[in-house]
Amino acid sequence: MKHKILYISSEAYPLIKTGGLADVSGSLPVALQNNEQEVCLLIPAYQSVLEKIGEKIIVAETFHYGQPIRILQTTLPGTDVTTWLVDSTQAFDRPGNPYLNSDGNDWPDNALRFALFAQTAVDIALNRCGLSWQPDVVHCNDWQSALVPALLKTFPTGPATVFSIHNLAYQGVFSSQTFFDLGLPAGLWGMYGLEFHNFLSFIKGGLVYADRINTVSPTYAEEIQQPALGYGLEKLLSHRKQRLSGILNGIDSDVWNPATDQYLTKNYDQQNLALKVDNKSDLQQQFNLPVDNNIPLFGMISRLVEQKGLQSILDAMPELMQKPLQIIILGSGEKHYEEALLQWASQYPDKLAINIGYNEVLAHQIEAASDLYLMPSNFEPCGLNQLYSLRYGTLPLARNVGGLADTVIDTSENTLNDHTANGFIVKQDTATALISTIDHALETYRHQEIWKQLQLNAMSPDRSWQASALQYIELYEKAIEDNRERL
Repeated sequence: MKHKILYISSEAYPLIKTGGLADVSGSLPVALQNNEQEVCLLIPAYQSVLEKIGEKIIVAETFHYGQPIRILQTTLPGTDVTTWLVDSTQAFDRPGNPYLNSDGNDWPDNALRFALFAQTAVDIALNRCGLSWQPDVVHCNDWQSALVPALLKTFPTGPATVFSIHNLAYQGVFSSQTFFDLGLPAGLWGMYGLEFHNFLSFIKGGLVYADRINTVSPTYAEEIQQPALGYGLEKLLSHRKQRLSGILNGIDSDVWNPATDQYLTKNYDQQNLALKVDNKSDLQQQFNLPVDNNIPLFGMISRLVEQKGLQSILDAMPELMQKPLQIIILGSGEKHYEEALLQWASQYPDKLAINIGYNEVLAHQIEAASDLYLMPSNFEPCGLNQLYSLRYGTLPLARNVGGLADTVIDTSENTLNDHTANGFIVKQDTATALISTIDHALETYRHQEIWKQLQLNAMSPDRSWQASALQYIELYEKAIEDNRERL
C-alpha cells in the first residue's frame, strides 16, 4: 500500500553529515520511494546545506519563537526525493558543525533551534503551511526531532508517528526551565512525559509518544532495555517493548560498490577478487608503509572515542606493534586518543599510519585496500562500516554487540563448513581479547584459500536498503493501525 511519509532528520548525506544518521537519512527515503511510497524529507537549512543545493524555491512560511521561518523546496542530490529545508536565520545560518561550536561544545541554543525545527515539522504534518500535502506517517530520528511525536499527540487527530533511535547515548537533555522557556504544552511535563530527573529530555518525546519505536538492529533493541545501555531509560523502553523493534540499516549499494567505486585504484567484484590487492599496494605506498601483500592490513574509519574501543586498542598497542601487520586509521575525536595514536605512529611508521580528520575518498580507499576492518566497539547500535567492509571483501574484526552481533559471523570450524563465516568476533572489551582475536585472524590469513572463501561469504548477501525498506513499510502500517486505535 502506498503511504505519504514525512521523513524528518537533522542531517542527510550528501547535504550534511556528521555520522551514520546522515547515511541512513540519505538512503532510506530513496529506497522507500523506489518501493512506491511518497516521501518528503525534512532537514534544517544549515548554512553548508544552502551552499550545496542548486535550485530551490520558497513553498511556505510559518512563524515560531518570534522568528519568521521559510520552507524551501529542492531535491536530495542525485535523487528525485522532494526535500524541504527549514530556513531560519537565527537557528541555522551559522558555519560549522550542526550541533557544536568551533570549541567543540554544544551550541548554547540547541534546545531552541531544534524545538523550532520540531514546531515547523508539526505545521507540515498537520497541513497548516498551505502545502496541500499531509503525511500518513511522520518518521522522526534521534533527539533533534523527538519533540514532534509529543507535540502531535496534543492534537485530537494527526498522522501516525515512528521514532528511530540511532544512538541512545545522545538524548538532548536540558534544564527544566528550558521546557517553560520553549512554551511547550503543560501536559507534556512530568515523569510520564518529557521530564527526566527534573530535566527536559527531548528524546522522551519519541520514546513516550511515538506510535512505534524502532532502532537500527535487533540486538540493540534488546540491549537498550538493560541498564548497561539504557542510560536511565531502560524501564521506559521495556514498558514499551511491544511497540519497540529493530531493523538493520542497509547501505547505498551504488555509492558503496567495489565494482564501480570511482575512488578506487582498481575496481573489483567476486569474480575478479584478485584485483583488490592493487588497492592495498596503492594505499600502502600512499601512507609510506612497506608495500607487501603478505602483511595483513587493518583499516579503521571511526570517531576516536571510548565507544569505538579506542582504549582496548591503545592498551593492546605495545603487543600489536610486534606482530606482522599494518594498521591505517582515519578519524578524529577526543584529543587524548588522537595524540596517543599519533605518538605510536611516530614510533612505528612502518606499521601504523594515522590520518586525523575525515575524508570521503580516503574512506572508500581504506575499505577497498584493507584485509580486515578494526571495529572493537563497546556498543554499536547498528554500525555501517562493517557493512561497507563486508561489501568490499574486507573482513570485520568486531565486538559481539548491537548490529555487529547481527551482521558479523565469527570464523570457526562450523561456520567455515556452512559458508556463513565472514569475520572475527572479539568477545570482551579488553586488550587481551582483542589480541587473541587478531592472532586468530593473522593465523587464518596465512591460509589464502580459506581467506578467499571468507571474502566471498562476506560479499555475497544483498546489503542494500531494499530488504530494510520493506520492513519499514510494514512498520509504518503497524503505526497507522496503532494511531487509528488511539483515535
